[in-house]
Amino acid sequence: MGEGRSGKFMEKILFISLGCDKNLADSEEMLGLLAARGYQITDDEACADVILINTCCFIGDAKEESVQTILEMAEYRKSGPCRVLAVAGCLAQRYQEEIAREILEVDVVLGTTAAEDLLEAIEAALGGRHYERYEDLDHLPRIDTERILTTGGHYAYLKIAEGCDKHCTYCIIPQLRGRYRSIPVERLVGQAEALARQGVRELILVAQETTIYGQDLYGEKSLHRLLGELCRIPGFAWIRILYCYPEELYPELIATIRKEPKICHYLDIPIQHASDPVLKRMGRKTSQGELRQLIADLRREIPDVVLRTTLITGFPGETQEDHETLLGFVREMAFERLGVFTYSPEEGTPAAEMPGQIPEEVKEARRAEVMGLQQEISREKGQERIGQTMLCMVEGAIPQEGAYVARTYADAPDVDGYLFIRTGEMLMSGEFVRAVVTGAMEYDLIGGLIGESRDEYAE
Repeated sequence: MGEGRSGKFMEKILFISLGCDKNLADSEEMLGLLAARGYQITDDEACADVILINTCCFIGDAKEESVQTILEMAEYRKSGPCRVLAVAGCLAQRYQEEIAREILEVDVVLGTTAAEDLLEAIEAALGGRHYERYEDLDHLPRIDTERILTTGGHYAYLKIAEGCDKHCTYCIIPQLRGRYRSIPVERLVGQAEALARQGVRELILVAQETTIYGQDLYGEKSLHRLLGELCRIPGFAWIRILYCYPEELYPELIATIRKEPKICHYLDIPIQHASDPVLKRMGRKTSQGELRQLIADLRREIPDVVLRTTLITGFPGETQEDHETLLGFVREMAFERLGVFTYSPEEGTPAAEMPGQIPEEVKEARRAEVMGLQQEISREKGQERIGQTMLCMVEGAIPQEGAYVARTYADAPDVDGYLFIRTGEMLMSGEFVRAVVTGAMEYDLIGGLIGESRDEYAE
């Protein structure tokens, strides 16, 4: 091993982050830990001394991607310069014994709460020792080094809690991440201040569920109080909230979103279905009637709110009538943003053992039908935007088309659409501009720059 602590001959590490934005936040913390130690970060697997994969196994496709990535990287461990292959995250937590037994090229296996052991693990493996660590799932990891941002630097995810207490019948997360544990406000404010110093303009709050933040620490839901603290940090233009469970939204939170100018009028509320029998089998806590009331209340309280949701088609026992109920609900509610997954049976969950498992082709057909309907709704919503002037954040350029890619408050990174701006001006990623919407596609908007209102959030 090279002169590790001085970094003079330090090994190169390739870091691969799979899965959700919560996993990405973990990965960026681990990258910061490695960089602070002096390791060199590379994106070339052919020259990496260490390859570290932060895995996901939430649904079948994610599990398959994680396994395939491990197997592909194992080839570099066999024949390339790679001396250590490390696997972390959800797949490592769930299949620790199988990974150690069946993929002999893996030198390090770290569970979901063992990130603090990363440096010890890699240095042990570089010294020739196999290393495995799985902390108690009640443990809340803490890494205090500055994160290495992988999002371009103008937006970042702030993970405000770990674990989940909901125990939906289709979900494996409580078994992989443990009970819900809020990260204390002072730690989150410190992390957010560090991100602001790095130039982050949009802060995106994530957790398995954000809406019950603080209930375990402070005896009551405290997301609105956390938001108040974050809004006082200079540098942020937008603060966005993802993963709000519908039954947990509460008046003080809605009032805070309405009154704080930095908080985007955008809520991600995964409802999963709209048929009461299906919702009950899923272990969800809301009925269709309660969802209708919530959506009506939100649109009354925050008239320009953009609502995003996710749905599951083909849940065990879902009938054609249930599916038609879902279609009718989607048509009536006209969500601005919507994504659909087909049900994935996960071993160890109650739903995987339920009768009435649906054939894959039926799941896919139902998913396609819901997405086809949503495409129509999205196109209509986009048409309604034509003529509006919208503040947007520049994401990047398309030089060959003389255009820039931007996002409005209505669009979260990676999951929603874009506003494409045609202009001869030079714009920078992370800059805020105003654009008038001149056209709409199925999910994206087209606009022209209004040049006199550049970067009004610069501080």
